[in-house]
Amino acid sequence: MGNTSSILTQYDIEEVQGHCTHACEAVSQQDIVSLYNHFCQLDRNRNGFISSDEFLSVPEFAVNPLSQVSSQMLDGLNFKEFVAFLSAFSSRTTLQQKIEFMFKVYDLECNEKVNFKDLMSVLRDLTGSFMTEQQREVRLLRAAGSLYFFESYFLCRYYLS
Repeated sequence: MGNTSSILTQYDIEEVQGHCTHACEAVSQQDIVSLYNHFCQLDRNRNGFISSDEFLSVPEFAVNPLSQVSSQMLDGLNFKEFVAFLSAFSSRTTLQQKIEFMFKVYDLECNEKVNFKDLMSVLRDLTGSFMTEQQREVRLLRAAGSLYFFESYFLCRYYLS
């Protein structure tokens, strides 16, 4: 499957299902065949990889506010990675798997941590010119304060009971 071709074998399908981090039940064989056809359409230069620009040519994805953030994850995807990426959006994917995927989207520095800078960048992409940098900081700090309060509250209740 290095270069895209019009033929997808049963072995290829099973290999893709095995690679998919969101489990085989999230992506059926029929889904894989359909996604392969879409992948071949996106892979304009037929090199077996799609660039973030090719992915952004899909109108539904291009208008998504998080498309610029997740486009970093998309650059140079082969077909297996393409299916693994899209499987996060399947209705058969569990909530835990969706949370893990979103964490990867927000972890802009790819250091397995989501810090203030990462969240500010995402918030900047989501709000555009509708909020100032100071308004973003205030919103983010308030949200962090609320999370800290609830976390402290539940920890106290757990240890006191």
